[in-house]
Amino acid sequence: MAKRKRLSPPRLDAAPEGALETKSAFPNYPLGIAPTRQMPIASVARETADKAALDEMSRTLSEAREEGRLIQSLPLGEIDAGHLVRDRLESCEEEMQALVDSLRERGQQTAIEVADLGPGAQPRWGLISGWRRLMALRRIAEEDGVPGRVLAIPRAPRNAAEAYRAMVEENEIRVGLSHYERARIVARAADAGVYDSDAEALKGLFGAATRSRRSKIGSFVRVVRALDDVLRFPTQIGERLGLELARGLDDDPTFAERLRQRLEEAAPTEATAEAAILEVELFRTDTSAPSDTRPRPAPRVAPVELRPGLNCRDTAKGLLISGELLEREGMRDRILALLRDGIEG
Repeated sequence: MAKRKRLSPPRLDAAPEGALETKSAFPNYPLGIAPTRQMPIASVARETADKAALDEMSRTLSEAREEGRLIQSLPLGEIDAGHLVRDRLESCEEEMQALVDSLRERGQQTAIEVADLGPGAQPRWGLISGWRRLMALRRIAEEDGVPGRVLAIPRAPRNAAEAYRAMVEENEIRVGLSHYERARIVARAADAGVYDSDAEALKGLFGAATRSRRSKIGSFVRVVRALDDVLRFPTQIGERLGLELARGLDDDPTFAERLRQRLEEAAPTEATAEAAILEVELFRTDTSAPSDTRPRPAPRVAPVELRPGLNCRDTAKGLLISGELLEREGMRDRILALLRDGIEG
């Protein structure tokens, strides 16, 4: 059997010049492997790839901002709530407090919409939609004594008409407006020059509504034009009463002035009292009106407050008793019993 030869590590001092290096020649590196020198082409390729990724991210963010897909956190003081004439005339305090409580508990879940008014504008952003959320956040900031911020989506409406339409559509989806509020924003948009006429504003803002709804809103526009500055509870005007008022305004040229004078004299403090005045004047016989106008029956009973919270007025369909007291203390049953006993007696 052949005798095994004992191997010994090569000696560096004994290696001939130019001999092939082995791993034992680099004892100071792990596994004796010397670091390789990076080629310039690899460094250039990596830098190019990094720059391309950054450019792509910048382009994506820019597109998202322009298309209204990027939510930003903006200071509350930088939002102009009066940028557009608002379509909502009133806000229920109970509903507003519920929104404040929700925002305190869960934070802002839905962003508002704003338009960039330009680098030199103060405030910088104009509110398009989300008025209630903005007001609730401002109330929270005031109560907490902090500046406050709001989540917002910057939009870039092509013109004022598009901005108004966005505001109307958001309120139609979230909280339905009254016919009067819808009609009022139609009139205000036309007055602001956003549209050439009430008809164009109606078509532009409520183009997605049915023809019947647009017709009703158009009727309420005439009521807005005639009585907006003297009505104290316009959002409480029901559909039937509003349409009757519009017809009365069309039929009788003196009707608007008569209504304005009566409302200014009475200065009603409740919605029911104001509605009663409108009903009485609407169905009052006007001897000064032209003979071709529609005759109106005189009311049998003038509006009267039976007691606080219980009102009585005459309407075209008969006597109407209303008020919050009607739902308390069994008042409804007592009134029905009195009427029943009177009829049977």
